[in-house]
Amino acid sequence: MSLMEHGGGAHNRPVTAVAWASNSSTCPKDFNLISITEDGAAANFTRSFAMKAGYYLCYSKDMSGGMVVSDVQVISDKETVPHGYCYIPEHLEPRASVSKKKRVCVRMVPVGGVETAVLDIKLTAKTRRMLQHYTCLGDMHGYVMWCKKGPFSSPLPQAKPRSLSLDLRQLSLDQNPPPLPLRPSNAPPMPPGRKLSHRRSNLQLNDAVDKVVDSSNIYGISAIDGVPFTLHPKFKTQTNGTTPTNTLNNIRIKSVQDIENEYNYTFTVEENAAKRTTSLTTGSTS
Repeated sequence: MSLMEHGGGAHNRPVTAVAWASNSSTCPKDFNLISITEDGAAANFTRSFAMKAGYYLCYSKDMSGGMVVSDVQVISDKETVPHGYCYIPEHLEPRASVSKKKRVCVRMVPVGGVETAVLDIKLTAKTRRMLQHYTCLGDMHGYVMWCKKGPFSSPLPQAKPRSLSLDLRQLSLDQNPPPLPLRPSNAPPMPPGRKLSHRRSNLQLNDAVDKVVDSSNIYGISAIDGVPFTLHPKFKTQTNGTTPTNTLNNIRIKSVQDIENEYNYTFTVEENAAKRTTSLTTGSTS
């Protein structure tokens, strides 16, 4: 039976920290205090039988720190701390202390750096009882420490509600759009009672366009800026808005044959020049 089948949910979340605490009041937030062993005995570590006050083992599964416990070891005072390991912190009362004969050290790694980690920690009294799917870490101060390792599952991130910013509110279609720059299509009307010539009105219209052009950008300036546009008198319509009939009658639509006849060229001059050049070359050779 696989590890996933033995437990799910919070059981598959990795242990992120291990520490010592004097009691529940000194136990850090989000830590679970192991107060009772799997045998039903009190899990109060004491240095000697004369001491009544002791300390407890606690662990956390809070993932906010981004670190997980990949391994736990119990070492004696004569052993050196393995490379990459550190002693667990102590959250004790002012006069309390932890025994140095046997100490707990852990290996902390980033959550994205490993696929398996420590999933649970348990304590038993110093008996022959075995915990299935758990690894025995060793005995210390009358207790046996166990841990369970395996693949872990990270909690799904919760979506945070987001409010619309001021910039998004300004994109609402209900609001009026900003006024357009002056263009020939929306140029200001001429004052009443004042009549301008056709050329002068065109010059003023071009001046209005030039004012909205960004002079700092050379691509916004055209080669014909400032040149007034006027229609040739030949193509101006009459006052009634109709085109003269004689203008339409003078328009002749040419056929393909008319165009060929008009622009026909036989290349006679070029052929005569080529013949003369050939005869001169032949004579000089002979």
